[in-house]
Amino acid sequence: MVFMKTLIGSLIVAMMLHGITCSAQKIQTRQEKDSITIVKLYNKLNDWPNLKHFQEDNINAGLPAANEKRVVFMGNSITQGWAKFWNVFFAGKPYINRGIGGQTSPQMLIRFRADVINLKPKVVVILSGANDLAGNTGPSTLEMIENNLVSMAELAKANGIKVVLCSLLPAYDFPWKKGLEPAEKIIQLNIWIKDYAKKMGFTYVDYHSSLVDARKGLKAEYTADGVHPNQEGYAVMTPIIEKGIAKALKSN
Repeated sequence: MVFMKTLIGSLIVAMMLHGITCSAQKIQTRQEKDSITIVKLYNKLNDWPNLKHFQEDNINAGLPAANEKRVVFMGNSITQGWAKFWNVFFAGKPYINRGIGGQTSPQMLIRFRADVINLKPKVVVILSGANDLAGNTGPSTLEMIENNLVSMAELAKANGIKVVLCSLLPAYDFPWKKGLEPAEKIIQLNIWIKDYAKKMGFTYVDYHSSLVDARKGLKAEYTADGVHPNQEGYAVMTPIIEKGIAKALKSN
């Protein structure tokens, strides 16, 4: 009996110690996860425009060859998503993708010199504004978006880079920020972009007309979430932008 009591007592103590150890491990795991989250948040706040994202890629890209007609695509996740099919649509082309998911026009403006101007392209393709309308970095008016687009275009022009300004793609709603009803604002912004491009002698590229459905959203066959194009969507966009780039290269 004494032996049994001693054995049972030892097992209870062992179980208690195991429980304490497991709890300590769980606490440590949570602390580690919290620390990682804090570090990521710090890095995000410390590099708000994400200047480090393409830092190494920009170094590796170097300067264009003497006769290279380099083109840089500046944008958000719609531009970034194109990279998955880059070799399908732009094989052998001196095109560089500088899209970062979730970015707004003020973030792009800050990294414009590092990710566009310093690469010395002949042409820059600018697609920006949807995430501003979604409020990704805070409330934003159409005028604020327009001002940032103007600043990017002016920076490019001042550095001898041809400018292609793109219409925003249609969107009936934003899945990550529902209820904002962006469709009409997108149309308004596209009208302004077209008028501004004409006024300044820049090239305007209209994706919207070829992708829009009856309710002013993105056609279902071209998207999985109503905002981002699938391969079929990019297949529609590719000849449109190629025509725009060719036009920009020929412009004075």
